[in-house]
Amino acid sequence: MLHFVPFAVPFGGDESLLVWELSSRPTAEALQRSLFTVFSRFGLLYLVRVFPNATVASSGFFAIIKFYSARDAHRAQKACNQKQLFQTSPVKVRLGTRHKAVQHNTLALNSSRCQELANYYFGFHGWSKRIIKLRDLYNLEERENEDIVTPLQKQSLKFCCALEVVFTSHECRSPGVGMAEEPLDKLEEGLFSSMWLPGKVTQKLAIQKAMTDAFQKLLIVVLESGKTAVAYRPCEEVTDARTKEELQDFIQVSYFSCQPCGQREEECLSDFSFQEEVFRLPELD
Repeated sequence: MLHFVPFAVPFGGDESLLVWELSSRPTAEALQRSLFTVFSRFGLLYLVRVFPNATVASSGFFAIIKFYSARDAHRAQKACNQKQLFQTSPVKVRLGTRHKAVQHNTLALNSSRCQELANYYFGFHGWSKRIIKLRDLYNLEERENEDIVTPLQKQSLKFCCALEVVFTSHECRSPGVGMAEEPLDKLEEGLFSSMWLPGKVTQKLAIQKAMTDAFQKLLIVVLESGKTAVAYRPCEEVTDARTKEELQDFIQVSYFSCQPCGQREEECLSDFSFQEEVFRLPELD
């Protein structure tokens, strides 16, 4: 049986565990560390959060644990349910459930999370990124509009990055494009020649966005034996009209069209908040 792990925020109930009947003696921070230690043995964790029980219930805590892989979450639930783990009394572990009316769009992982996920399944040397082009669009626009004086409040640093994420051993490549912009309205006009620091930050953000874009087209495939592979999923680029116009002179759109990889040689930040999910305690026998 194949298991698939996308480079996206895990929102399904199959990746989520609800843990309750946690002792009230340790602090929430200590419980979080203990839970992370126990459950990370089953797979890479997206988050571990501990909450106090409602005032009308008994004292103590419950926790939400999210894996990237539903397979890992199922294994952890079977192994840990009704076990003492790190306390004297057993805990209860159930797979999270979602109310049918609650629907979520897929949210992209930020570049740091994407790299963490790639490193976990393929190792630090199992993949790489190659920057194809990194261009300063601010200077490009200045050269094109030399006779037009733009107010400082409307000026901004702009960088665009084109790169590809490469899994050499799997013969898979995924292209990505990212653009970052930083307003200059807080900088004095006389400092334009020494804007290297803001420029470096904007460059880094453009690279991070391009990496996120590239990883979104990839899918991790886990075999029943535990071996892993990566698949490239061709898809349409979701880019607004303004961004498309700014990128026209930067790259050839045809290079980033969806072709099989064999035919060519931070940042979307997202996080999970407890209010975004609707969990129900399973009915006890």
